[in-house]
Amino acid sequence: MKTLRAVIADDEELARRILREYLAAESDIEILQECANGFDAVKAVNELQPDVLFLDVQMPKLDGFEVLELLDAPVAIVFVTAFDQYAMRAFDAAALDYLLKPFSTERFRASLDRVRMRFNAATPATLPPGELKTTARPPGEYMERLVVKDGPRVHVFAASRLDYAEAQDDYVALHSEGKTWLKQQTISSLEAALDPRRFLRVHRSFLVNLDRITRVDSNTKDTWTAVLRDGTKVPMSRAGYTRFRELAGGD
Repeated sequence: MKTLRAVIADDEELARRILREYLAAESDIEILQECANGFDAVKAVNELQPDVLFLDVQMPKLDGFEVLELLDAPVAIVFVTAFDQYAMRAFDAAALDYLLKPFSTERFRASLDRVRMRFNAATPATLPPGELKTTARPPGEYMERLVVKDGPRVHVFAASRLDYAEAQDDYVALHSEGKTWLKQQTISSLEAALDPRRFLRVHRSFLVNLDRITRVDSNTKDTWTAVLRDGTKVPMSRAGYTRFRELAGGD
């Protein structure tokens, strides 16, 4: 049987110790690294390319879903969490399994069996897409910050600092305070993740922070242009203009 290479990511030392002890009892598991925060987890997975990542959902710096958005290497995910509402949504979204704290030795071994079955069947692990956090978020909750990978660097900034986003095939270009980052995510999933009272899809390819719009100019009968604070001009469709008027209280 193949030796499975594992990384543990949890900010609680006790939780890491329990996982370490359980994994040490398994002859076919090798622990490559333990991480106490999301940044270290991203670095460990991208550099060491483990087979499985035991990942806590709530961690400082980056949470579990933000970690997944930044991974380059495909890896099987087992979420480890004390929050059941996250666990079920995470499992349904893309995780191979989840362990709800506190978990028994039997439940842990059952999770390992799922991991082993995946690799014995030669089914490649799939990297969850950037849409994961949107899928896992409880209804009515919206993203308060954005994470994006720029080479070896990770940028984390408040969603309120996003000026506008532009669709570019399977990516979105995030424009914020004169800087632009590309992120592998659809504009539809980004729209679903952001508060609709603050961000508006003004065009099929553009999502705009309403607070940045200073005026809307009419071009033709069916097209408009949203002018932002910094002078940027963003196309606005008829549907986008209608939604904008509704939000702005226009007739």
